[in-house]
Amino acid sequence: MHSAVLYLGRILFGGFFILSGYGHFANLQMMAGYAQSKGVPAAKAAVAGTGLLLLIGGISTLFNFYPVVGLAALILFLGPVTFVMHAYWKIQDPMAKMGERVNFMKNLALLGGTLILLSGILS
Repeated sequence: MHSAVLYLGRILFGGFFILSGYGHFANLQMMAGYAQSKGVPAAKAAVAGTGLLLLIGGISTLFNFYPVVGLAALILFLGPVTFVMHAYWKIQDPMAKMGERVNFMKNLALLGGTLILLSGILS
């Protein structure tokens, strides 16, 4: 039962990041425009680079392949992106602020889960 639960967790957690990474490439122009509106320099390259980090982290998690590298990729993504792209405290519009706050909190929770997984591997 333990291994079934673990594999289901890998599918859900890794799959989330794989789909997110794919979305970065499938919607590169749109996401680059959004990143540029947030002040990200070289937005198109940044979106492609972060998409690559997501794919590396998701595939690594799903298949337990170089898990430290994959989790490090997710940490490199989640740390900066959470604070740059979802800085809800800078937004005046209540609905936009709420949406960014939800994404900020989601990313913090994902970062926490990633750190928990990493600690399990390193201990």
